[in-house]
Amino acid sequence: MARYPMELRPLLMESLRSGTIASLAIVPLAPMFKAAGLRIGHYGPKFAGLYANDPQPWLLFVQHIVIGWISALPLLLVLVSTQARRWPLLAGAAYGAAYYVIINSLALPIYFKDPLPWQLGASTVLPSLIGHVIFGAVIGLTSRHFVTRTNPRWVVT
Repeated sequence: MARYPMELRPLLMESLRSGTIASLAIVPLAPMFKAAGLRIGHYGPKFAGLYANDPQPWLLFVQHIVIGWISALPLLLVLVSTQARRWPLLAGAAYGAAYYVIINSLALPIYFKDPLPWQLGASTVLPSLIGHVIFGAVIGLTSRHFVTRTNPRWVVT
C-alpha cells in the first residue's frame, strides 16, 4: 500500500486565500498599538531591508501579504492532517502564539542581533503576540470549510 499526499494546488490556493484574509485582518492592529505607544511591525522594515534599499510602505504591505501566505501553509497542513481540525480556532491561536515565540521573539531578534522581546517587556511582547494569535485564529476560522472537506488522499496501489 503506497501513500500519496493530498493534491498540492488546493492547499496552495487555500494558503493564498486564508493567508490573505488573516494578513488583512491584523493590519488595523498596527495603528491602534502605535497610537498606544506600543511597538509593532518592528521586523517588517528590517526584513525588507535585506532585499530592498529604503523599502516603501507599498513594499512592506506586499511583503506582509506574502509572508501571510507562507505562514498559513504549515497551519493548514496541521489542520488537514491531524485532529486539530476539530478545534480550528484554538489550533490557529496556538499556532500563532508558537509562531510568535519561534520566529518573532527568537529567530528574528537573534538574526538581527536585537534584544529578545522578553527582555524589553510587555509593551514589546504583547502587541506582536496578540497579532500573531489573531492571525492564526483567523486562518483556523476561514479555512474551516477547506479543512473539513480535505483529507490527505490515500491511494492504494
